[in-house]
Formats: sequence, structure tokens, C-alpha cells
Amino acid sequence: MPAIGPSGDEIFEAHRDVLNGIAYRILGSHSDAEDAVQDAWLRWSATGREQIDDPKAFLVTVTTRLAIDRLRRARTRREAYVGTWLPEPIATGPDLVEHAALAESVELAMLVVLETLTPLQRAVFVLREAFGLPYSEIAAVVQRDEPAVRQLARRARADVDARRPRFETDRAHRRELTERFLSACASGDIDGLTSLLAANVTLTSDSGGKAKAPRRVVAGVDKVSRFLIAVASLTGTNGFLGSIGLSPTPHLEAGVTDVNAAPAIVVTADGSPILVMSLLVADGRVEEIYLLVNPEKLAGMSRT
Repeated sequence: MPAIGPSGDEIFEAHRDVLNGIAYRILGSHSDAEDAVQDAWLRWSATGREQIDDPKAFLVTVTTRLAIDRLRRARTRREAYVGTWLPEPIATGPDLVEHAALAESVELAMLVVLETLTPLQRAVFVLREAFGLPYSEIAAVVQRDEPAVRQLARRARADVDARRPRFETDRAHRRELTERFLSACASGDIDGLTSLLAANVTLTSDSGGKAKAPRRVVAGVDKVSRFLIAVASLTGTNGFLGSIGLSPTPHLEAGVTDVNAAPAIVVTADGSPILVMSLLVADGRVEEIYLLVNPEKLAGMSRT
């Protein structure tokens, strides 16, 4: 009796993590990535197995094309977004750090830079730089000839290199500094906080108009430090909690955990995240801060 191979469900589930990873890096949105992968599942289910020689190649191709289409549509929505649009954060485990290219490509700072690429450039960059696909396979995925794909990859890499900020790669040092940063904010130690900030520090927040946060970039040590101390003091009052629809008396916790393959500050209310703060550290100082308080984006904090 011939052996029975894996079912269609089993084959798809074996590749789901890769598909989610590709879609998230192209879209910068966990919820959109999930939708793209679900649509890929529907395409997979509707296609006869006998027509598919390489299931992984088929699924990567379908997911990438769906993600490109979604990103093109999302660009229009993001132009009308209230305030600055930042990528949706995801919780990540220590296992991701072992894969340098995958970890770097999922950091918030990198995803912000990837927003400056065209959807096609972004897809080529992700498939090549993060997942290491050969140019010939990428060409088949994006329906371009190989020389065109190589050119897209070169331009994307040049643009990323030109825009990518410097940051500390020593994870232990980044975590230690992030913990000191959190302690200074929580205790209202403005002098201690100021000592951790670079002279040109900036803070970019994303509330989507659904929580109290500045809609413009806050720049400079004095303005950034005073804003952060104010946020820490308001967290337990109607000012901040009320703006996101919470009562003033939930159980609040703040700690440092891995978000997008880097240590970040996460504040939870009754176990649900209400604030994520990611720090970009260079030369021992915080140079850039991303503050995410849009509850719709924080609802999807999950591992990929």
C-alpha cells in the first residue's frame, strides 16, 4: 500500500511562519499580513495539488504578490492616517536573533526605512536580503526578468543604506540602557533620563488619533525628556487611559521585552499592551524613539 503524503493543510501549516514573515516585512502590518496569508490559503485550497510541483515556491509567490497588491492599496490609506504612521509592533522570541538577516529586517527602524521603497522594491529587498532567495526565483515571483530584478535589488539596497540610521548592535547593552531609561521615566528622574539622550534625539509617536500623543516629531533633549516624564505621570490617570477607552484603575505593568527583535518598553493594562516604546541607541545614547499607542495596532502583538 503506497504511503500517504501530508495533507494540503499540513503542507500549508509547514510554511505558514515563512509566509507570515514575508508578508509582515512587505506590509509592516501584522493584521494585513495575516489577511494576505489567509488569502494565500484560499488560493492554495482552490488549486489542484497535481498542478503544483513545488508547494513552497507556489505559496511564497502567491503570498508575495498578494502582499504587494495590499501594500499598494494601503499606501493610499496611510496618506490619510492621523499623525505619523509607524509599523505595527510584534512580540518576538530570542530564537529570531540567531538569524541576523531576519532579525535586522524586522526591526522597527528598518521597517520605517522600507516604507520609503516602492512596493515592488520592498518585496525584492525582503525576498533577497531577509530570506536569501536567488534572483532567478525572485524574478519568477514578481514577474520580471532577472536583470530587472537585480537592478531593483541594487536600488533598494542603496536607498536603504542611505536612509538607515546607525544603531547599537550589542543586544545586552541595548537592553541595559532601555531598562535604565524605563527606570528614569518611572521615577520621574529627569536628570537621569536626560543623561541617556543624544543631543539630537527625536521622538515619533503613532496614535492614529485614538490616544493622546503628539502628531508631530518631538525633537531635542529638553522637549523629549519632559514629554516622557509627563507621559509616565499621566499613565495612571484619566488623561492617557481615558483617551484609549480604559478606566483609570486597571492593573498597570511596565517592563522591557523583545519587540521586533530588539528590547523595547511595553506597558500593559490588565495584561493587554497599551504602549510600546522602541529606542534606537548609538554611541551609548538614545538617538530616536518610536512611541506606539494606537490600540488597534497593539492588539495584534504576537510572535512571527
